[in-house]
Amino acid sequence: MSTAPILAVENLTVDFLSGDGRFRATDGVSFHVHEGETLVILGESGSGKSVSASAIMGLIDTPPGEIVSGRIRYRGEDIVDMPAERRRDLNGRRIAIIFQDPLAHLNPVYTVGWQLAEVFSVHGIAGGEEARRRSIDILRRVGIPDPETRMDWYPHQFSGGQRQRIMIGMAIALGPEILIADEPTTALDVSVQAQILELLKKLQREEGLAIVMITHDLEVAANMADRIVVMNSGKIVEEGPAREVFTAPKHAYTQRLMSALPDHDEHKERADEAEGAPVLEVRNLTKIYQLSPGMFGKKKALQALDNVSFVLRPGETLGIVGESGSGKSTVARLLLRLAEATAGTALYRGRNIFEMDRRELLAFRRRVQMVFQDPYSSMNPRMNVFSIISEPWCIHGDILEKPRWEERVAELLELVGLRPEHARRFPHQFSGGQRQRIAIARALACDPEVLVCDEAVSALDVSIQMQIISLLADLRDRLGLAYIFITHDLPIVRNFADRILVMKSGRVVEEGMTEALFRNPREDYTRMLIQAAPKPKWDQAQAMAS
Repeated sequence: MSTAPILAVENLTVDFLSGDGRFRATDGVSFHVHEGETLVILGESGSGKSVSASAIMGLIDTPPGEIVSGRIRYRGEDIVDMPAERRRDLNGRRIAIIFQDPLAHLNPVYTVGWQLAEVFSVHGIAGGEEARRRSIDILRRVGIPDPETRMDWYPHQFSGGQRQRIMIGMAIALGPEILIADEPTTALDVSVQAQILELLKKLQREEGLAIVMITHDLEVAANMADRIVVMNSGKIVEEGPAREVFTAPKHAYTQRLMSALPDHDEHKERADEAEGAPVLEVRNLTKIYQLSPGMFGKKKALQALDNVSFVLRPGETLGIVGESGSGKSTVARLLLRLAEATAGTALYRGRNIFEMDRRELLAFRRRVQMVFQDPYSSMNPRMNVFSIISEPWCIHGDILEKPRWEERVAELLELVGLRPEHARRFPHQFSGGQRQRIAIARALACDPEVLVCDEAVSALDVSIQMQIISLLADLRDRLGLAYIFITHDLPIVRNFADRILVMKSGRVVEEGMTEALFRNPREDYTRMLIQAAPKPKWDQAQAMAS
């Protein structure tokens, strides 16, 4: 490893102007990375880590953003005041970036092959058939099967993991020396996440890439980092070798972050197991989607669920795990009658949900609430937080007297870690994690008996995840709430669920008490999910040495 860093950020200060005045996003931030090294910038939402990456790439909109002071040096050359033509030549060729959401950064109206070929043509490297050939090679290199055919597919025809591979391919197409990965595995299944991380390591070994990875996921950071920079409120609070930062954190903020790491080795057994008559009893639940006929009129069908059965008892947490497409979210949608089942029954307190009339269904939905995966699309952007949380009281009418609405909204906001004054703000004024907390407060407004959580913590910072899980556990213990907790995050579900259902391709492949399932999984698929969780880099090195 060279003694001189390939990239150095020195005293970077970035401000953003808004109606409320000047907001300081980064304050005197300094870090560096060497050839072949992985530097992880770790921090929660709003810490300034993504702003730092945007500054390196010249992607800060000015206005409202402004680099107030500082230098960013690539091989000693200051790129902050670099002419635009030179910066365009540097971006892509020498420094490339992978964004968090590939679907938002791939143009939906062009094939992925066209978009890959554009990388070569814009930089004057290749065009026509040569650009196509190079693009096929890139797709093959990042693990896209049958690249000659899939070159002509559109982004929506790929899975989330495949789209991220395509984004990685676009980033490495011109052979950069520095790769910035901004939350590259957020919301991916644990097995797909492992594949993406391994792909980045493979490319680093082959090309000697310097990687700057930005993440709030502590386990991903431990898996990838040689060195770690910890950011909080726009400042660096700790920096050092990854193992030291994780095992002996010095700063109080870092210590708080590390304390939020889920325990992989021990399930916290509850004193009392759930008992009594089931609150929900699902029998042979089946869902078949009839797809639109193709060009020649041939009908197609997709079996999303195949004879799924389970029970949920009062005060119990049932975890449902599996990869994308396994049918987890379909179970939730059918139980809430957001989609109609093809076959099977779902009994709530002995009454079949699928036979309920409109009046019964309204009463049922008061007692069984849902927290959706995406806090961005599950709220009306024209309603403020007070209106969002109090809307269930408008619908049901008899839950709470109107004079008490303001007081109860304030109580619910404080319950989920927000302030009463947030009630007058609108969804766009909150971070993703804050929006999810608002969604949980709205679900609790009806005093439900069952809460269905569909990836309810996947978008949250790790410390907020644990706060929400602790909150849900406390509500379960105090109010007797039962949960159906749908997730792809196995460490989270291990520390929260009493019982686990493992799903694959619409079927239940394994079911059992949490700790028994984790310690002695019967199915290969379950073992694969458990083993795919990221392992610390120093543990990997020790395993290889032994």
